Amino acid sequence: MIEGGPRDRYNRDLSAELRNFGPIRIMAKKGKANKAQGKASKAPTPAAAPVAAPAAAPTETTAAAAPAPAPAPVETKVEEAPVQKEATVEISAKAVKELRDKTGAGMMDCKKALKESNGDLEKAAEWLRQKGIASAEKKAGRTAAEGIVDSYIHTGGRIGVLVEVNCETDFVAKRDEFRELARNVAMQVAACPNVEYVRVEDVPAEIAEREKAIEMGRDDLAGKPDAIKEKIVAGRIQKRIDELCLLSQPYIRDQSITVSELVKQAIAQLGENIQVRRFSRFVLGEGIEKEESNFAEEVAAQMGQK
Repeated sequence: MIEGGPRDRYNRDLSAELRNFGPIRIMAKKGKANKAQGKASKAPTPAAAPVAAPAAAPTETTAAAAPAPAPAPVETKVEEAPVQKEATVEISAKAVKELRDKTGAGMMDCKKALKESNGDLEKAAEWLRQKGIASAEKKAGRTAAEGIVDSYIHTGGRIGVLVEVNCETDFVAKRDEFRELARNVAMQVAACPNVEYVRVEDVPAEIAEREKAIEMGRDDLAGKPDAIKEKIVAGRIQKRIDELCLLSQPYIRDQSITVSELVKQAIAQLGENIQVRRFSRFVLGEGIEKEESNFAEEVAAQMGQK
C-alpha cells in the first residue's frame, strides 16, 4: 500500500475527528448521570426507624445493691357489727294492773318498770323496789308529824297491837293506802312475839354488849383464833339484834322483802316521808302470876273433907 494516498488521508482525518468527538460524548453521558444523581438526592428519604438498644443484663452487684420494692400496704376494712335494734315490748293494761296490785306503785311507775324489764313482772317489781329505796332516802330528812294510830286485834281477842305511823300531811294520812300500811305493820307486830324495838338504832348498847359476852363464852368457839372468833360473834349479835327489831323482820305477806322495804315502797307510792314511830303489843294475862293447882289433889282434898 502506498502511503499518502487519498484513502489514507481519509482514514487519518476520520481518526482525528473521532478522537475529538469521543470526549464530548463521554462528557455528555457523565452530565446526564450527574443530573439523575442530583434528582435522586433531592427526593425526601424516609426516616429510619429507631433501633432500640438491647437491655443490659443486670449484673450480680446491681441486683444485690437494689432493694426489693416494698409491697403496697393492704387496706384492711373493718366490718362494723350490725346495730341491733331494741325490740319494743308492748305493755298490756292487764300486766300494769297486776304489777300495781302486787307492789302498790302508781300506774305510770308500773308501766315504766315493765318497759325497763321487758315485760318481766318479777324484774319490774325489783326495779320498783330499787326506785322506792332511792325515793325513801331522798325524803328521809323531811319532818313527819301527821299520821295515824291504828290497832289490830287478833282473832279470839287474846292479842292486841297499837301502832303509830307518821307521814308529812293530813291528806296522805287519810288515804286508804296509808291506812292499809299502818294495819299491815300492826299485824306484823302481832305475829312477832320477840320484837321489842322499831329499828336497829333503837337497841341499847348494853344489850349488844350482853349478847357479845354470852356468845364469846360458847363452847363451839373454844380454840378458834381471836380474829375468826370476833367475826363469828359479830354475825351472831347482828342476827340477834335483827330479831328484836320490827323493820328488820321479813314481811309476813311477802317473805322476799322486809318491813323496812315495805315502808319504802309506800314512800315511793305516796310521795311523802313515812316513819313507824312506836308500837305496843298486848297479850291477854301477860305479867299476871297465876296460881297453879293440881286438879287431882283438889278432888282428893274435897273427898277427904267429906
